[in-house]
Amino acid sequence: MPTAIVIGVLIAYLLGSISSAIIVCYLFDYPDPRTKGSRNPGATNVLRIAGKKAAFLVLLGDMFKGLIPVLLAKWYGIPPFGLALVAVAAFLGHLYPLYFRFEGGKGVATLIGCLFAFNFLLGLAFIVTWLAVALVFRYSALSSLVATILAPFYTWYFTNMNYTVAVVLMGVLVVYRHRSNIKNLWNGKEDKIGEKKKKAG
Repeated sequence: MPTAIVIGVLIAYLLGSISSAIIVCYLFDYPDPRTKGSRNPGATNVLRIAGKKAAFLVLLGDMFKGLIPVLLAKWYGIPPFGLALVAVAAFLGHLYPLYFRFEGGKGVATLIGCLFAFNFLLGLAFIVTWLAVALVFRYSALSSLVATILAPFYTWYFTNMNYTVAVVLMGVLVVYRHRSNIKNLWNGKEDKIGEKKKKAG
């Protein structure tokens, strides 16, 4: 089983390293998301520069990167501790992709995929929280941050401590990757959902 866990972790990282945003933008002849908008290769930035259809494909791709390796590991019989490691590996692949000079996204969609793989209700709780905050405040970054901060509590309630520790680790990294958004939210410069990115200055 230790060997299976190591193999699962490696596969998860390599799968997580596939950047959905960069590939979708390349296939549909849009600019590299690392060079436009917020310069983040994620669904929100792709929405700004390429539209809803491209953003939806990126969102699905990033979610599947977290969902598939964990579900495969679960099907193989890897225990919760190993599944937690597989999830973190897929998540780190998204943040620091091997194939794209380690320039990855912020990890929210991949985290969601991992949560659904752990427990369907856990992923659903994250989505409901995100939507509730988005409907009230209309900030994608704020919605992601609130849902991410609450995710460990949902995980503890619905699953076990192994998953909870993994979600705490991933959550800390998500918050860290959103540090510029936190600064913009504090200064009132963050873009609302549906608005074009504000120009600097």
